[in-house]
Amino acid sequence: MTEADLQRLLDDVRAGTIDADAASNRIRQALTTAPFEDLGFARVDTHRTFRQGFPEVVLGLGKTPSQIAAISERIVANGQSLLVTRANPEAAEAVREVVAGATYHADARAITLKQGDISPGLGTVLIACAGTADLPVAEEAAVTADIMGNTVDRLYDVGVAGLHRLLHEHRRLQSARVVIVVAGMEGALPSVIGGLVRVPVIAVPTSVGYGASFDGLAALLGMLNSCASGVTVVNIDNGFGAACVASRINHL
Repeated sequence: MTEADLQRLLDDVRAGTIDADAASNRIRQALTTAPFEDLGFARVDTHRTFRQGFPEVVLGLGKTPSQIAAISERIVANGQSLLVTRANPEAAEAVREVVAGATYHADARAITLKQGDISPGLGTVLIACAGTADLPVAEEAAVTADIMGNTVDRLYDVGVAGLHRLLHEHRRLQSARVVIVVAGMEGALPSVIGGLVRVPVIAVPTSVGYGASFDGLAALLGMLNSCASGVTVVNIDNGFGAACVASRINHL
């Protein structure tokens, strides 16, 4: 059962063409059966919008372009928005052959198509990025937050090596409802921003840095040990995960 199906059912109850008990039974059955489409190599979760408010997201890593295209086609055919993360140009081309209007975001390595009703967030999700090398992760977060119905504000290249660049944008930080902070190296930026704002801060360590950064482990540990309150941390390079959390906060 999709959101549209649920809305039609509620409209029928309001109109008196179906009673409340029958409607309740249909909803209970939908929750119990949790439908999916079996493609052989994948089971497309067509029920996720109903459970979590957003359709299944396709992780492009480890999948062939044809597999990504087939899964994407079924998601779109079900009337749902499409988001494919960690996708290469070959996958994007395969998706565009079966999904008209699909967009490839090269910096974010993501494929998207908006359709159906997407509830808007209540405020702005601000994405602060320490340096240009962190942009792929920041853009993954930005594209994800956008397709989930949020207003996105990008604040890029404001790392602690030039702190005045960040302080110059203090008003934008204060106006956000939730802040995603993307940084590599020692991962200090989330602590700084966490001490400046009263809203939740979601820290994203990136694998950017020299040898002792250990592919993002140094940034991860630094963020986990932040002395600023209100800072939470997702996995290394996980812009998508940060945006999912930010979107849920912004829709509360």
